[in-house]
Amino acid sequence: MSRVAIVTGGTRGIGEAISLALRDMGYTVAANYAGNAEKAKIFTDETGIPAYQWDVGDHQACLDGCAKVAADLGPIEVVVNNAGITRDGVLMKMSFEDWTDVMRVNLGGCFNMCKATFASMRDRNWGRVVNIGSINGQAGQYGQVNYAAAKSGIHGFTKALAQEGARYGITVNAVAPGYIDTDMVAAVPPQVLEKIVARVPVGRLGHAHEIARGVAFLCSEDAGFVTGSTLSINGGQHMY
Repeated sequence: MSRVAIVTGGTRGIGEAISLALRDMGYTVAANYAGNAEKAKIFTDETGIPAYQWDVGDHQACLDGCAKVAADLGPIEVVVNNAGITRDGVLMKMSFEDWTDVMRVNLGGCFNMCKATFASMRDRNWGRVVNIGSINGQAGQYGQVNYAAAKSGIHGFTKALAQEGARYGITVNAVAPGYIDTDMVAAVPPQVLEKIVARVPVGRLGHAHEIARGVAFLCSEDAGFVTGSTLSINGGQHMY
């Protein structure tokens, strides 16, 4: 029986690429999504990967959703915490709701999903957790105090949980993408995006499949001695 993997935010962008990469490795994959049911249906129809809807920022929804996936597909042994949102703005104009929404989904989602799956991994003495951080969690970014704080928190969460999981054969790592050609980055004004690309030594945006390849390695059997690490995939923009 193949190992079961769940990818949050797994039907679009980087998450979609990760779902496909894990499927191609032979894992049984479930893709979580928050709200775009039309896109999720297209994704499932095209890939054969089942999609499950819930808000990763909702603790009980994660417990119930992971239980449903496990009942349908088998025990979850691989979790990729990819789901994330942005609510950009400078601090003086950022609402408290913009702050809490990003923290609840981006950082809280990691806690909720790990809480829902970690005990089963520990019982089976094997597990892989990969949390998607960000270059902006490493270097900071103007107008993103909420997003940068949440992503920086993910990096710390990863190192701490790695210490808890190591003795049980559970590795916990992070991947910190730079600027990738996804819908989120496409929303950046062209003149701003041009300046961003000018700061990337390789001279271009990254591609979702390049992030997925890094995640796939960290989810593999071969990565058993890699834990508590952050893999930066950013074209050399930030060397950390």
